[in-house]
Formats: sequence, structure tokens, C-alpha cells
Amino acid sequence: MEIIARTRMIRISPRKVRLVGDVIKRKNINDAMGMLMYMPQKAAFILKKLLDSAVANAKQKKYVDVDNLFVKNVLVDGGPVLKRFLPRAMGRATKIRKRTSHITMILDEL
Repeated sequence: MEIIARTRMIRISPRKVRLVGDVIKRKNINDAMGMLMYMPQKAAFILKKLLDSAVANAKQKKYVDVDNLFVKNVLVDGGPVLKRFLPRAMGRATKIRKRTSHITMILDEL
């Protein structure tokens, strides 16, 4: 039985989240939680909160054993881009694109 948790419009680049998400794929939830707890990246904190949410979703279902769950997949998609500009010399400007992410975490039973 798959358990899904989603978060949207997170103000971090999808590329940075994918780096951390790939580390916890196909790991037991206890192992994944331990890894995320000690990673210094901002994405690790976000994914830890999402993993907690997914485990809470699993506890709501009576026929799911929480101890046998593992991270089946972490999908990271790009969200809308906030476009800004930075004034430069001689009246020019440089584009700054502040990227956002949509993250989906799928848990499954062993």
C-alpha cells in the first residue's frame, strides 16, 4: 500500500532537493530519518518534515505497519519561478530567477 505526502511551492531549487532525495531513495524510514537528521543541507530539513508527514499519513491507515515502511520514491519537480532583476553598471540589469520546488514522497511496505 503506497502512502503519499506532497509539499508545493518550496523556495529552494529542485536541483538541490534532488541531490538529497536521491540519497534516501529505497531506504527504510528509520535509516532515512537518521541520514536526514545529520545532513547540513536545507533540503534535508525540508525532506525530514515531509517524511514525518508521510509517516503520520501512514499511521492514519489501520492496516499499514509503520515499522515495515521504506521510501519508494522522491519526486522533485520545478514550480513557478520568481523573476527578479539586479541593477548593474551603466543602466543594465541582470535576471535573477528564484526557483521553487514541488516535492512528492512515496512510501511503501516491504
